[in-house]
Amino acid sequence: MKRHLVSALTLSLIAGLAGAADSTTSAAPASAQVANGKLVSGIAVEYIDPAVRAQDDLFIHMNGKWLATTEIPADKASWGSFAKLRDDIQPQLRAIIEGAAANKAGGPEAQRIGDFYSSFMDEAKLEQLGLTPLNAELAKIAAVSNKKQLPALISHLNKIGVTAPYGYGIHQDNKDSTKYVVDFGQDGLGLPDRDYYLKADDQKMADALAKYELHIAKMLTMAGDAHGALTAHAIVAFEKELAKIQWTKVELRDPVKAYNKVDIAKLGKVAPGYDWNAYLADAGITGKVKYVIVGQPSYLKGMTALLAKTDLDTLKSYFRWHLLRSGAPYLNKAYVDENFAFYGTVLSGVTEQRPRWKRGVSVTEGALGEAVGKIYVEQNFPAERKARMQTLVNNLLASYKTSIDQLDWMSPVTKKQAQEKLAKFTTKIAYPNHWRDYSKLVVSKDDLVGNVIRSREFEYNKELAKLGKPIDREEWGMTPQTVNAYYNPEMNEIVFPASILQAPFFNADADDAVNYGAIGGVIGHEISHGFDDQGAQYDGDGNLRDWWTAADHKNFAAKTKMLVEQYNQFSPLPGYHVNGELTLGENIADNSGIAIAYKAYKLSLGGKEAPVIDGLTGDQRFYMGFAQVWRLKMREAQQIVQIKTDPHSPGQFRANGPMRNQPGFYDAFNVKPGDKMYLEPKDRVIMW
Repeated sequence: MKRHLVSALTLSLIAGLAGAADSTTSAAPASAQVANGKLVSGIAVEYIDPAVRAQDDLFIHMNGKWLATTEIPADKASWGSFAKLRDDIQPQLRAIIEGAAANKAGGPEAQRIGDFYSSFMDEAKLEQLGLTPLNAELAKIAAVSNKKQLPALISHLNKIGVTAPYGYGIHQDNKDSTKYVVDFGQDGLGLPDRDYYLKADDQKMADALAKYELHIAKMLTMAGDAHGALTAHAIVAFEKELAKIQWTKVELRDPVKAYNKVDIAKLGKVAPGYDWNAYLADAGITGKVKYVIVGQPSYLKGMTALLAKTDLDTLKSYFRWHLLRSGAPYLNKAYVDENFAFYGTVLSGVTEQRPRWKRGVSVTEGALGEAVGKIYVEQNFPAERKARMQTLVNNLLASYKTSIDQLDWMSPVTKKQAQEKLAKFTTKIAYPNHWRDYSKLVVSKDDLVGNVIRSREFEYNKELAKLGKPIDREEWGMTPQTVNAYYNPEMNEIVFPASILQAPFFNADADDAVNYGAIGGVIGHEISHGFDDQGAQYDGDGNLRDWWTAADHKNFAAKTKMLVEQYNQFSPLPGYHVNGELTLGENIADNSGIAIAYKAYKLSLGGKEAPVIDGLTGDQRFYMGFAQVWRLKMREAQQIVQIKTDPHSPGQFRANGPMRNQPGFYDAFNVKPGDKMYLEPKDRVIMW
């Protein structure tokens, strides 16, 4: 249950005056350089749209010229500061990986990195092999002669990362954070969300479903199915039945409803008609745990009933399809292209494949992430950046500590426990203290599909080995080269990988105002997840426990209801609105994070006035820096996927939504009634 901040940022320089209600900022040459003895504002002047006032639309004001002049790259579904930074570090990762491939004396770990990458880049070999790398796995599906063999097959597919009707994972027990537990949850769809199967009145999703069926038919026909169209129709009908019994994305946000502790011996009563003992034995779970957690009991019950009434041939075709879907990116060009034509173009609107070397870097990272990350940090991460980041985090935590005592919606008894939780926060910055050991992962230079499958089994076995052992609190859920950050409520930790600690998120040459607005907003966002509508249900030790009073719940619910209603009004595409309930946790975090970052920025000034740079006050630069964070363009098809599946709001609403609720923003830009960003004080949601 990690919360991931996945959106866009960018910083540079601005000039102009933006203090009055009728003022605008105007672009000027980016002249303030450290080398000239001047402070750098960190605001990107070249993208400012002076025709749109900050008081009317901060997002467009800050990013308007960028939006008007920037084309999304042909190989991308979206483009913004996150995507650009990820793209910018690709050559660094390529140099590391190709260097490992060329260095015969680099040691076993370097050889694994190099051989994995080489197996992906050998296109001639893949063309020669065609579908044969999947033959052994296809044979396992073909060999199933009765439904009693399904549990063993599904267990195997779980191990090798192939979609099946239910998923399996190992994590901390939400109500006993000292133990690892096995968790079962809904899965099994080839489209991003159940709505794609069930919203017949939505023409765009209905069209995607129709094209999905055609795609399945083509893939199966390529793989030798003489009745590909009929088979595809049966598969889609089966997935539609799965979709009908699945919980919605909003329902899945409730950790209490998703915590259903079931004794191993009683699993068959929750979901009857299925040999759970056979599955557990084959999965390697038997004897390691006495109970499991069932995420969605009604789904699991409906799924076993659906398996029982569906004919075996359809089920085998369904599993064969998902094996093909999983393996397609690692086969010859025909399969790669057909897979991209649907999942890249139809679902995301992307018209061009990423260059092969970039895909090779991604798949190698996916298998050997920390091995690559260790070299990346050594070569690209200045040590002083970590220390400066720690100072920022400490200031944000100090501001939260002060703010808890000032909350008007939290009772004294709950404030005491909130302070205890805050004191137990763990901060992880840049890279792990201990690196993963990949010595048991077998990599062959001429066996790409085998490498992918073995890497997935390696990951599966690593997770399985946790059962019965103490919690590894040193473990990271992201690699150092990941441009992202997260909060994990089970660990009560905030994590900031090395790659996010650079421009445009963190500009070491800029005045502090823009950094507190940008990376400070990110830090505040992640900390606040510990106190949002989900994270607040966990205590400081990571246990799912209600530590709020009834009055606190009522007061908090009133605020969150207002926030849901605000975001429900936002529409990034005609006919599509932000789902305020699905995005609530992230909207709370954006609202709270920028409020706390602002307080931390004020704390950092030590009572002094911030300098005016490029005609802008410190407060103005702070909020402008935050608005630059969410610079983003997205293709329409990908925007629909985001609205349906992503707990984050679209970029423009992450910039404008929180600002309308921040008193400091009103003061910084003299926002008044009649301005489009203005909300009446009674309608503003102030969380912190």
